Amino acid sequence: MAAAGTGGRTLFVSDLHLDESRPAILAQFERFLDTVAPGADALYILGDLFEYWVGDDSLALPFPARIASRLKAVSGRVPIRFMHGNRDFMAARGFAGAAGLQFLEDPTKIDLYGTPTLLLHGDTLCTDDLAYQAFRAQVRNPAWQQAALTRPVAERLAIAQDMRVKSEGAKQGKAMNIMDVAPAAVERAFVESACTQMIHGHTHRPARHVHRIGGKDCVRWVLADWYERASYLEARSDGIRCVEGP
Repeated sequence: MAAAGTGGRTLFVSDLHLDESRPAILAQFERFLDTVAPGADALYILGDLFEYWVGDDSLALPFPARIASRLKAVSGRVPIRFMHGNRDFMAARGFAGAAGLQFLEDPTKIDLYGTPTLLLHGDTLCTDDLAYQAFRAQVRNPAWQQAALTRPVAERLAIAQDMRVKSEGAKQGKAMNIMDVAPAAVERAFVESACTQMIHGHTHRPARHVHRIGGKDCVRWVLADWYERASYLEARSDGIRCVEGP
């Protein structure tokens, strides 16, 4: 289990869904990198940094290159850890090198100032959404990804945009509880990891939950999305707080 910090502060974000069509959120992210991230023990990005990522060759395009460059500029002052989400699962070594970050497995256990903590994107906890889990298994298959990467970047971008529209439409026909985490999956993750704290995103339902498991109180933090405003968790040795802004 990796140690996350040495006594300062550690930052967690997810579900920023950065996209050229939302310049205000991009500006908030760049302010976050300039004013909040420097000096932290680490910055953890727990998936869906981008609205979509169609392959590392998209770094030739201005917008992806800009994000990678801004991350690279701050990576010398704060270690950046990146976990794939359901929108940027095709980010690979080219992106990691350009952005100066390290990839994390999903899930990953860390020692967060003395508290064993499990980090996830969060979609693997939504086990009641069978259609989504089938889709996830398909697109995470290396053979599927290699086949997708044979298509031109422009075609992949068009496919990603179409998939985004279809995904939003599919959500309208699903019960809200289906798209949230399954209690049994949460309990299983706590038990199998032997952690007492969990941090994840994906559901866009920010909250602090307490689960009674094995006679102990286990805390689950859900990160907010950035569709309307910036938000992050700041962990210190004396606890965790949710911060909006900058």
